Amino acid sequence: MHEHAPATRSSGSPSPSTLQWTALVLLVLSVAINYVDRGNLGVAAKSIQSELHYGPKYLGLLLGGFFWTYSLCQIAAGKLIDRWNVNWVYAAGFLLWSGATALTGLASSFVVIFCLRLVLGMGESVAYPAYSKIIATTFPERLRGTANALIDAGSKVGPAIGVMLGVKMLEWFTWRGMFLVIGAASLLWLVPWCVAAAKLQVETKEEQAGWNPSYRELMGRRSVWGTVLGLFGGNYAWYFYLTWLPYYFETERHYTKDKLAIMGSLPFWAVAFASMLFGLLADAVIRRGRDPGRVRQTFVSLGLFGCCAFMLPAVLVKGELAANILLILASVSMGGFSSNHWAFTQYLSGQRAAGKWTGFENCLANSAGVIAPWVTGWVLGRTHSFFAAFAIACGVLLAGVLGYWAIVGRPTEEKWGEPYLSIKNGRYTSKDYANP
Repeated sequence: MHEHAPATRSSGSPSPSTLQWTALVLLVLSVAINYVDRGNLGVAAKSIQSELHYGPKYLGLLLGGFFWTYSLCQIAAGKLIDRWNVNWVYAAGFLLWSGATALTGLASSFVVIFCLRLVLGMGESVAYPAYSKIIATTFPERLRGTANALIDAGSKVGPAIGVMLGVKMLEWFTWRGMFLVIGAASLLWLVPWCVAAAKLQVETKEEQAGWNPSYRELMGRRSVWGTVLGLFGGNYAWYFYLTWLPYYFETERHYTKDKLAIMGSLPFWAVAFASMLFGLLADAVIRRGRDPGRVRQTFVSLGLFGCCAFMLPAVLVKGELAANILLILASVSMGGFSSNHWAFTQYLSGQRAAGKWTGFENCLANSAGVIAPWVTGWVLGRTHSFFAAFAIACGVLLAGVLGYWAIVGRPTEEKWGEPYLSIKNGRYTSKDYANP
């Protein structure tokens, strides 16, 4: 006897409760902390280098160490989230990465700091699969753009605040005190989250029974690879911004430190504002009866294309004002992508595969965090100009548009293999009756 409980589209579900909105606010706060914790090493890099006498080669290894485990652990994170209660898996990951941040302040050798950066990446790897799973199973389709936009805004505000606050904390506490204070203060977030997590229900019946699509099923779907290429394109430009934009302002545009502090943070504030705006706008369009998949697809594709269209002229124009306006417009365009790309993945995956699909997609696409800084540095060393680096970033953005629009094609929710009850072991597994 086969039992089939198809995943239902959330658009017809009731509006989220006060508890669910409270949980979302806590998640937004957590993603801001997430980005402060992953970016604080960059703020302290010069101080650490001076005290522990690291050369540029070793400093580069420390700065890139986070992305290795963050990317590689995404698949394992997706499995954990599908197997266990996502609320508590996320709490465990948060505890792990906050503890690693605090302990960095006590480290006195390259090996210890490098290992703690690897642990930080492991802990933070659960974040986006968890966000996706919670939003997909808690918020109806008509509100997912808003929910994802809030999460994304937190990820953009985090670096902006982290840079400004980190510089002050270096003056007040030294780099060691900065890590200890940030890590310890972050742990306070766990108190309200544990209270909310005990009451927040996000799992579906299939998940409670232990059933979810296999990675083999995921890798056999064209739309999965379209979202991987699309996210890689967006991530490449984003990590290019994070790692090289301040250096570009300082060396190519010759900004002073005070001017750099302002101009270096403006793109992040612009993305955060635009992300919220475009998330709300996409939801409003969907509520007027438009197809959710096509709306999300249009926003992410036009967002990447617009970022490319404004970014390349920004490096070519001579005037400072014109260059800054073009970079801000590129950042605003990026907001159209960043507010809707996870909502698009959640639409395509459905509730069953949201966590696993997000983990797989994030695993492959976050290789951009390793590739973009290295390629930019190599090109800059060869050409002694940022033009080629900007041009490559624009080319990768266009590849992202190709992934989201052409490879995904007409967006529809994927139909996964029908779950059935195995008499042998009493567990739900996957079986595709169309292809036995």
